[in-house]
Amino acid sequence: MTAIGVSAQCPLPTAALPDSVAPAVIPPVEHNSRGFIGNIIEYFLTTNKPKPYKDIDFSLIGGPFYSSDTKLGIGLVGAALYHAAKDSLAPVSDLSLKCHVSTSLFSKVSITGNHFFPDDRCRITYGLSLSLLPTYFWGIGYENASDDNHKTKYRNLTFSFGTDVSFRIAPSLFAGPSFALSYIIASRIKVPEIFGDLPTTTTSVGTGITIQYDTRDVVSEPHKGVNARIVQRFYPSFFGNSSHSFSSTSFFLAGYFPLWKGAVLAARLNGSFTYGDPPWGMMPHLGGSSTMRGYYEGRYRDKCSTDITVELRQSVWRRNGIVVWGGAGNVFPDFKNIRLKQILPNFGLGYRWQFKQRMNVRVDIGFGRGEWGVEFNINEAF
Repeated sequence: MTAIGVSAQCPLPTAALPDSVAPAVIPPVEHNSRGFIGNIIEYFLTTNKPKPYKDIDFSLIGGPFYSSDTKLGIGLVGAALYHAAKDSLAPVSDLSLKCHVSTSLFSKVSITGNHFFPDDRCRITYGLSLSLLPTYFWGIGYENASDDNHKTKYRNLTFSFGTDVSFRIAPSLFAGPSFALSYIIASRIKVPEIFGDLPTTTTSVGTGITIQYDTRDVVSEPHKGVNARIVQRFYPSFFGNSSHSFSSTSFFLAGYFPLWKGAVLAARLNGSFTYGDPPWGMMPHLGGSSTMRGYYEGRYRDKCSTDITVELRQSVWRRNGIVVWGGAGNVFPDFKNIRLKQILPNFGLGYRWQFKQRMNVRVDIGFGRGEWGVEFNINEAF
């Protein structure tokens, strides 16, 4: 964007200068004639242009969303790209800021990011969110979630923070400590019997280890490579988990395969398992912006969950692209109680706009069993 400035010049008479020195010449000031609308257009036309003169390249964009749990709303997302220690050869670190509000009085602020140290010798993945959501609770398990009469409205206040610090121990192989904190309050419960004796306020603090094998070319929008990650965390009572003590295991396996020009096939297998006595708010669940898109987030929850997604991503024209996906998922108390008839289908399509280099804004329309939703977000779902 062209800067607007004012300058004044009082030159000495030419005769007062030495013969070898020419009079100073100041170029005319370039005025911005685009106006307000023109500046906005220019802003969006250049958000994906490299800005080497900036230490941090940050931009904002807003858009609508809709889902059966949050209703109609508007979201504001921001993206920042930077290099650690100004090392242009290091992987590009990224930070995403997301703010959402809706007509159901839902509000959420979250920050997620990946910080890469020089030579990729260490990486920090982090996420922090605060949300207030009037929502529904169906109870625990597939059977309760399938019964639309077995639910209660309540208000959910959640604060969560998680981070993994991984050190490179071999080419493309990383390992390190993992930490998670979650604080949940359930209030204004319309039908207390649905909650039963479940605690309405829980604090969960856990730590453990993460191991990752990562050959992706770019983290924010991979075109090729594999990302395999397993995280084991423990939530003992002496960490302050007074009403519960449990552990969790999660794994994530994704592959990215270039096809024809502008096309990438992405596939993901995801699993989360808890053991011991996890609180209801820490049980694995389906739905949301990245897993089983289109399902009411948290409706299907149990001690274990798995899901699989295959997505075709196609660049169409300049900064525009489309995706289609299909998948399935399930929740269950343990492996002995997996039922094929309880597998939930999922499919959808979406639009992609290149907000920054290898970082997209996405609008996804997801469909599930008897429900659907529209998601406005940044970065790919996986």
